[in-house]
Amino acid sequence: MKPYKVRSHSRAAVVLTMATFTIWILTLAFPANAQKKEKERLQNCAKVLKEILDIPDDVPKDVMDKAECVLVLPSVRKSSFLLGGSYGRGAMSCRTGANFDGPWSAPAMYRLVGLSVGFQFGGEATDFVILVMNKKGADAMLKNKIKLGSDASIAAGPKGRTAEASTSGTMEAEMLSYSRSRGIFAGVSLSGSNLQSDSSDNESIYNKKVNATQIIREGAVQPTPEGKQIIDVLAQHSPKNLSK
Repeated sequence: MKPYKVRSHSRAAVVLTMATFTIWILTLAFPANAQKKEKERLQNCAKVLKEILDIPDDVPKDVMDKAECVLVLPSVRKSSFLLGGSYGRGAMSCRTGANFDGPWSAPAMYRLVGLSVGFQFGGEATDFVILVMNKKGADAMLKNKIKLGSDASIAAGPKGRTAEASTSGTMEAEMLSYSRSRGIFAGVSLSGSNLQSDSSDNESIYNKKVNATQIIREGAVQPTPEGKQIIDVLAQHSPKNLSK
């Protein structure tokens, strides 16, 4: 009896089937891994926000109570030699209601990409909290992409228990930034950086395609348990908008 020989086209079919099955498995795994990362990012945002707001000498209470939105960017990375770039991902929540006088919204995911020129050495990881101080700034943030300092003015936020000593120019800015550096640099500026809504991260978190406006202004989604951690921190530190 002659040994059975597997035809070449049969072998090719087996290989193709195995490759298709592998791709299918990876396709199922990637969204799950992405969602896990986004959940961890939201938890990190809540942790950073709480740590910064728990220190009254960092963000004045009267400034926080006038903010319409709060964006958290944990561990923004910068690595540079002469020419430096920064990259970070985080989340933003705004007060709901037409006049920003309601409870804090479910968070929308954002990413930051920046470029800076200067004599810089080494690497840095910096946590940022950005307070959006008026409707113009909030409207700018809800666009698909904005350039800080151009589409919306941004200034270093005043520190201390009150903002009485702050300059009028600082307090008139659409956004105020606070940073906590972990590396060798200090006082990193975000002016000139680009901020944009992260559609892929939003889809991973909420399991459907939604943009920042739908999440924040239209209430199209309910906050996840991880997102609620951010809301709880904001509600604890600033339950009401006192800017009016």
